[in-house]
Amino acid sequence: MEFLEVENKWIQLGIALLIFFLFLIMRKIFAKYIFNLFLKISRKSSTEFFTHLFLAFERPVRMLFVILGLYISVLYVPFWNHHNDIFLQIVRSAIIFLASWGLYNLSSSSSLFFHSVNEKYNLKIDQLLIPFLSKTIRFLIIAMTFSVIAGEFNYDVNGFITGLGLGGLAFALAAKETIENFFGGIVIITEKPFSIGEWIKTPSVEGVVEDITFRSTKIRTFAQALVTVPNARLANENITNWSKMGKRQITFHLGVTYDTPSERLETCINRIEKMLRDHDDIHPETIFVSFDEFNHSSLDIFLYFFTNTTTWGDFLNVKQDVNFKIMRILEEEQVSFAFPTQTLHLEKTSSNKEEKVYN
Repeated sequence: MEFLEVENKWIQLGIALLIFFLFLIMRKIFAKYIFNLFLKISRKSSTEFFTHLFLAFERPVRMLFVILGLYISVLYVPFWNHHNDIFLQIVRSAIIFLASWGLYNLSSSSSLFFHSVNEKYNLKIDQLLIPFLSKTIRFLIIAMTFSVIAGEFNYDVNGFITGLGLGGLAFALAAKETIENFFGGIVIITEKPFSIGEWIKTPSVEGVVEDITFRSTKIRTFAQALVTVPNARLANENITNWSKMGKRQITFHLGVTYDTPSERLETCINRIEKMLRDHDDIHPETIFVSFDEFNHSSLDIFLYFFTNTTTWGDFLNVKQDVNFKIMRILEEEQVSFAFPTQTLHLEKTSSNKEEKVYN
């Protein structure tokens, strides 16, 4: 009789191991065939949501096979209390953790979700607010997961929160800078001095905004260095947003020699102004070309106009094209550029002649 009982226990143990290995095999089949099939079907759909959903829950579902296999196989293990509260709490907590893991992974692509919703329904969500919302969702998922799992083990979450409240003052003092940076980020988001991808300049840094977090803003300089600026500091600085320019200014003085006849000077001014007004890349609203002043060694023409483009590279190309066209106009009118010169008159008492020396 005892032999039969021992034999039955070994059979039950063998069944438990067999069930567990069957679930491991099912896990591999899911990963190799079923998941790839669902992924191919989702990529053919018009929306990317299901693709992100399957990718987010791939590893949690694979781990779910292990947990289910372990739970079912344990039911056949002899000498085991199948209604053990701690075991059931661990299984339920593991399932909650896997669900939260998948949601956490999915929230990493929530920025794409907000972008698509923003474009589809024209909600006008600021580009700076989107990554901030995504990070807030991930924080809430972690907080809710902790609360639910703590509740599974009959832990009083309210008591824990009350305990935090008792030490709230000490925590606030210790985390003063962190709180300042957090509210600095709130100020940046609400006032919207810039968005992700825009070119800004502050007294401390100049570059393109790459990301904003609860604590800081990351800016990529034109030397490709990544500068992390605390939000509290950035919110209190003067911020120049070059990307908000509707047009880009060009202004300079052009000096010609004093021996230029007034008729030729006037002709050059009129031709330069006409060239600027006919130029496709020059903003037609504000163009000034005028004879400005008699300088020490030149007659100065003042130029003031704007390019349609604000992109740095395109701006330089337009400026170069305008400079070459101005040079050709002066060459055609036989007008020379001035350069700093001095004329010395030397008197000879014997011959009363003057000599001119050019420096």
